Amino acid sequence: MFKESILAGKTAFISGGTSGINLGIAKALAQHGASVAVIGRNPERGEAAAAEIREAGAPTSLFFSVDVRDYDAVNQAMKDTVAQTKSLDIVIAGAAGNFFAPAVDISPNGFKTIVDIDLLGTYHVFRAGFDHCSKPGSSFIAITAPQAVNPTPLQAHVCAAKAGVNALLKTLAMEWGPAGVRVNGIAPGLTGDTEGLKRLFATDPEGGQKMIDALPIRRLGEVRDIGDAAIYLSSEVGKYVNGTVIDVDGGYQLGDASLDCLTSSKKKP
Repeated sequence: MFKESILAGKTAFISGGTSGINLGIAKALAQHGASVAVIGRNPERGEAAAAEIREAGAPTSLFFSVDVRDYDAVNQAMKDTVAQTKSLDIVIAGAAGNFFAPAVDISPNGFKTIVDIDLLGTYHVFRAGFDHCSKPGSSFIAITAPQAVNPTPLQAHVCAAKAGVNALLKTLAMEWGPAGVRVNGIAPGLTGDTEGLKRLFATDPEGGQKMIDALPIRRLGEVRDIGDAAIYLSSEVGKYVNGTVIDVDGGYQLGDASLDCLTSSKKKP
């Protein structure tokens, strides 16, 4: 789809990039020539992720043990990244937390924790990134979620945090666009090669199949689908896209498409 060298010479910084979708994004960027720095809280997982990113083709692969709630630590990781790679061109805020609970069972501290990781963490990564990134020409991407625009039971904390992320990225797109910094978001849908859905299909395959049947495109997403969207937004191909959230979800947000009549081939008289 993209030239292998489309991101050659660029450096990406990804929070939460040590596992799941964000690690998949990191490896996709590496495969297309980018150097990549990732941050996360688990040193063992982070070093393993850096090795995978290096194997994917990154000219330079770095890991820093950082909590996105600590602005000074995020800022220092940015400085160290630029010192080693000489540039910062792609900034991706992907660190997130989640758990399922009705609002009456979420403690104030539990609610605050999700907001601090998702929303404050995104702000920290973007704010530090703006000071260190190449201007003009940098691309900032927030990994948001469908809950940002879809009220979802048992997800009051996530809905609030991700709605804030969407509002933040759109505001920064307006403020930072004149400096040549684009700010966008990606909202992944049901992505099959993530730990959460792997567990679901292992414990409830029938329920998992119902989820697939409700998708207009009739398949789960792949981490690479999210990576491709990140490559698009990070490269010259997407250079006129700013302040947009791309739903990479196979039509999930359109609603339940499981009705048999939707795919009927019978001709009406």
